Amino acid sequence: MEPWPGHWTPLGATHTAEATNFALWAPDAERVEVCLFDEDDAETRLVLPNRTFDIWHGAVPGVRPGQRYGFRVHGPWDPATGRRFNPAKLLTDPYARAVDGALTAHPAVYGHVRPSMDEGGDHRVRDDRDSAPYVPKSVVVDVHPFDWRDDAPPRVPWAETVLYETHVRGFTKRHPDIPEELRGTYAGLAHPAAIEYLTGLGITTVELMPVHQYVSEPDFLHRGSLNYWGYNTLAFFAPHDAYSSAGSRGQQVDEFKAMVRALHEAGLEVILDVVYNHTAEQGDGGPTLSYRGIANEAYYHLDPADRSRYLDYTGTGNTFRVAHPAVLGLVMDSLRYWVGEMHVDGFRFDLASALARSMHDVDMLGSFMTVIGQDPVLREVKLIAEPWDVGPGGYQVGEFPHLWTEWNDRYRDSVRDHWRGAAAGVRDLAYRLSGSSDLYADDRRRPYASINYVTAHDGFTMRDLVSYDRKHNEANGEDNRDGTDDNRSWNHGVEGDPEPADHGLRALRLRQVKNMLTTMLLSTGVPMLLSGDEMGRTQRGNNNAYCQDNEISWIDWSLAEQYPELGDLVRRLLELRRAHPVVRQRRFFDGVPVVEGGRKDIAWFAPSGAEMTEAEWHDQGLRTLGMYLNGGGIRSRGVRGEPILDDSFLLYLHAGADDLEVRLPGRFWAASYEVILDTADGARERRRYRAAARTTLTGRSCLLLRVID
Repeated sequence: MEPWPGHWTPLGATHTAEATNFALWAPDAERVEVCLFDEDDAETRLVLPNRTFDIWHGAVPGVRPGQRYGFRVHGPWDPATGRRFNPAKLLTDPYARAVDGALTAHPAVYGHVRPSMDEGGDHRVRDDRDSAPYVPKSVVVDVHPFDWRDDAPPRVPWAETVLYETHVRGFTKRHPDIPEELRGTYAGLAHPAAIEYLTGLGITTVELMPVHQYVSEPDFLHRGSLNYWGYNTLAFFAPHDAYSSAGSRGQQVDEFKAMVRALHEAGLEVILDVVYNHTAEQGDGGPTLSYRGIANEAYYHLDPADRSRYLDYTGTGNTFRVAHPAVLGLVMDSLRYWVGEMHVDGFRFDLASALARSMHDVDMLGSFMTVIGQDPVLREVKLIAEPWDVGPGGYQVGEFPHLWTEWNDRYRDSVRDHWRGAAAGVRDLAYRLSGSSDLYADDRRRPYASINYVTAHDGFTMRDLVSYDRKHNEANGEDNRDGTDDNRSWNHGVEGDPEPADHGLRALRLRQVKNMLTTMLLSTGVPMLLSGDEMGRTQRGNNNAYCQDNEISWIDWSLAEQYPELGDLVRRLLELRRAHPVVRQRRFFDGVPVVEGGRKDIAWFAPSGAEMTEAEWHDQGLRTLGMYLNGGGIRSRGVRGEPILDDSFLLYLHAGADDLEVRLPGRFWAASYEVILDTADGARERRRYRAAARTTLTGRSCLLLRVID
């Protein structure tokens, strides 16, 4: 089995009829071995014979798809200069298309001496125990053509997009209509029962929490915990093998593709939550699993004052050095692979500010942003930034380039504050409802740059927002120290679930959830719904359920029967959103008439029925806001340049505790109004009111009226 010379490109393992070519970029290595494992885990080590452009390569005849392998990289152990070569550690191929097996909590997975899992050891002293029995193995994947059946991306325009953030395992694990053997898998998410639910709800785009191959942190495993969310990437090309029902020797690749194909056939886009800002190797005391043992100085930001340590802009111990050409190349190759080979429709970038760091500062004109912007493949897909990291200057909301959209935490905080009754007034709320022009208009971006969300995987669910004042993360095993304390939540007087007989509190909390859903789904921008909020999912007050692979995180589908009105409301609102372009504007409002003497494109009303005054805009005690959307004042045009005309609507958001009588705007604004939705009193829907008539807003409620001319 003497390796042939092979070729330096492509990187990774490439199978042909005669041999499999292995290529690994390791610029400072002295020797590289590819290690092949049989079914009994017996290992065969072969030295890669050639080196071209810092890439070690060789072709091994007879190696077939499904073969497990890894690399051992020889070189100096000198942490003071940033070099941590250790051939005792089996390393995952950065370009592996599939990975098999889980990480075991054993001291041998660390490149440095760690006497036991209970003793940290010294990260500067090399450990020579073999890690192969305890780490995942890369897998050679067959490159046979996949039957995509004329698959085409749905290409939903941003202004029409409705995101649904979910977890492959959590969404399917308890679904009663998905066969048990498929629950928790890609095939489960592709099952007709799952797809029918998603399409019936009315969302357009599924945003999946991490599906790149990840591992749990060894310390978590040692204490009996694990990483459920998956923000701990090991391999950026490989779909996570634990989500495969078909097997982990390459079968996960085809199963993932089949899932994407099924979702596309239903008209649903697939966006991946990707974690390129850090890896599973953690800080200087973390395990050696791949990048650290291949080219530590290149792959990570090291501390210039002590190169044995890492600069941590991510809160995980390390920061991937995307500014390095080879590392940037890996990230771009990975992104293009998921679009071109796996057919995904876009990406949500975890801690995206860290990717824009050049040396230390965030640079929106740096290499990562520049390359993304000019790439003919990636500039055509959806790009979503989590626009911050934990380093200095990392908060970048409103600062990303034109192709990007952003998770808008200003929207989240404003909507939460309004409905919990914080003394914040309504001025900031108006900006959020109308697309956040204060954040995005100054550099000529569009309203859909704002991803409007109230809840996400990280934090309380919507039901928990109205049920808990404090986090309850005791089950995480960190003495409730983990997770944010800034929840902007309100328990309405009782912490947790109320007594069964307390119908009043239950009804109030349910109405508050309806209020937040209504606000989000009728705001200008792109709404993002957290999976399960449409049926009242609870994590029992846990706002950081990253390690809860159990009923805390899995969707309880029986809730859809307990709270059917929530699902019905979401479906109604999304149907209204699809039908009415006035609530999904592609341009910012100007607050002036489109035609002279006409109505403003957007107008804001106080309870008096008059437009808001300057004093009212700055009244911190004001809890009620009326938003008038003029369907005759839409500033964007149709595909042939034709005007877009729509109904007009008046939306009241009343966060005060008491009922409030309001006067509707006068005859200039409407001849009459028809109630479309009332989160407090469904019985008065379809009721009509004359212009300037008085009506009562129930305490803490939304009222949506259609304008009748």
